[in-house]
Amino acid sequence: MSGDFTPDQKRYLEGFVSGLSAARVAKVGNGGKTGNQGEPTGPDAIHLRAQDRTIAAGGKLSDQEKFKRELHPFDAYGKLREQAARNEAPKPADNFRWRYFGLFYVAPAQSSYMCRLRIPNGILSHWQLDGLAAVAEKYAGPYSHVTTRANLQLREIEPKNATNVVEAIQDLGLCSRGSGADNIRNVTGTPTAGIDPQELLDTRPYAREWHHHILNDRSLYGLPRKFNVAFDGAGLIAVLEDTNDIGFQAVVVRDGFDVEPGIWFKLTLGGITGHKDFARDTGVIVKPSDATAVADAIVRVFIEHGNRTDRNKARLKYVLNAWGFDKFLSAVEEKLGRSLTRIPADALEPRPMFDRLAHIGVHPQKQDGLNWIGIVLPVGKMTAEQMRGIAKIARAHGDGDIRLTVWQNLLISGVPAGKVAQVEAEIAALGLSTKATSVRAGLVACTGATGCRFAGAHTKENAEEIAHWCDARVALDTPVNIHLTGCHHSCAQHYIGDIGLIGARIAVNDDGDTVDGYHVFIGGGYGPDAAIGREIYRDVRAEAAPMLVERMLTGYLAHRASANETFIAFAKRHEVEALKAMFDAEAIE
Repeated sequence: MSGDFTPDQKRYLEGFVSGLSAARVAKVGNGGKTGNQGEPTGPDAIHLRAQDRTIAAGGKLSDQEKFKRELHPFDAYGKLREQAARNEAPKPADNFRWRYFGLFYVAPAQSSYMCRLRIPNGILSHWQLDGLAAVAEKYAGPYSHVTTRANLQLREIEPKNATNVVEAIQDLGLCSRGSGADNIRNVTGTPTAGIDPQELLDTRPYAREWHHHILNDRSLYGLPRKFNVAFDGAGLIAVLEDTNDIGFQAVVVRDGFDVEPGIWFKLTLGGITGHKDFARDTGVIVKPSDATAVADAIVRVFIEHGNRTDRNKARLKYVLNAWGFDKFLSAVEEKLGRSLTRIPADALEPRPMFDRLAHIGVHPQKQDGLNWIGIVLPVGKMTAEQMRGIAKIARAHGDGDIRLTVWQNLLISGVPAGKVAQVEAEIAALGLSTKATSVRAGLVACTGATGCRFAGAHTKENAEEIAHWCDARVALDTPVNIHLTGCHHSCAQHYIGDIGLIGARIAVNDDGDTVDGYHVFIGGGYGPDAAIGREIYRDVRAEAAPMLVERMLTGYLAHRASANETFIAFAKRHEVEALKAMFDAEAIE
């Protein structure tokens, strides 16, 4: 048979190839049009190539990767607007896509959206908080939640108000872009940046630079999974940077190590405490002015090599586990086009210690005569009226800034000493306080079953019950962090709490009926005390949790080695069974 094609056969093949090419262009979307050889181009190309490699290797893309490939969320805002016009709830694919705009449809917990903002370094102006109060009253539930990423969430947003909220937030000079789904989340930094008497570095310019770098580069959206970055300036309030994918820790480099002495960032990688891992020291230091470039290179290596099939293994930690740090850092250097700076541990000065109570109450700033005042928010919640009142106080008596913390509260800064008493009185008039017990100061809770479909318990409500019960019965004289998280996503980071509780459905009969409950962990920590909590109790009903925590705290006070022994040190000294025996004995007594 002749190898030549007839004219009809040639036309058929040309049409077939043309059809394949057109189908591919339609598949990759407007942001990733193919070139002449079918290679993806444009800002989404790095992601499309990673997906293609997964498929070529015989892998199957996760549903979320398919959603992104079929229609990039940033190409679909018109569709979101159309759904809002019809007051229509999103189907699963669009529910994922709209998270690129910070919108999470949380049914069946609530038939509405939650909107999460982006607030770099957790700092916003008084007029922005006042404006958000108006947005909450007009388009959402009349309140907000401070999150564990020093951020704000608005809730109870009907579908018809989805775009109204996104656009109203932008009108305030804020945004919600990329605050959910497979993106780089809110950039955290030392909340007392620029005013802290012990800080080594003001983190604000570096958090802000990274924030705007992300916002203005579409190729940094659509990662294999979410990604967290934190900047710690070594101030008095912990930022929990060791729980982030990338942690930049301000350090002082000593002279005599063939490196310019002075203040650098120490680079840590791979933190994800929900998967029982802290960010690990890489031995690399980074000039603060280079932080954005280094973070960008790290993220791009993750984009290219993160898991696009198994969502449970699609975080940076798993690339590091598979490759090892040396191989990963070599890939980062290749992206950067230069070597990273490595130093031995003894080249660094010891870092200043944080104060576990510095986010509550009155504290002197580095500026003479000025103070920051930490306000206690009941598990992170404040009403629109309280938001407006806090904004007014910051404007009238402070420097106008509101500083959110990862401890689900906020600070008013720049308050003259002569106005402290008046400010505290005005805060009290709002139904809030600047003072906290040792239980409330470290009480952290996620949204829970009230607003999240994954949660096994009503964490915020149960956290309040625990605090109310224990405050009246335990004379605790040292801070103890109690973290309640609703599910395995561990938004409240239960593994790092002195006492951590994770929501669970507790069976009450053989018919499959369940009630709210928890599994309980002990001995978690962060920073120099970094530790993953150990499970001590399972299947504790929510109604019994306050009494159990009381026994744990009472047992600690009765059996600690000295008045100075912290809860985590006490927990580390004992095996779980010994601790359980002590706590159970408290119930008998």
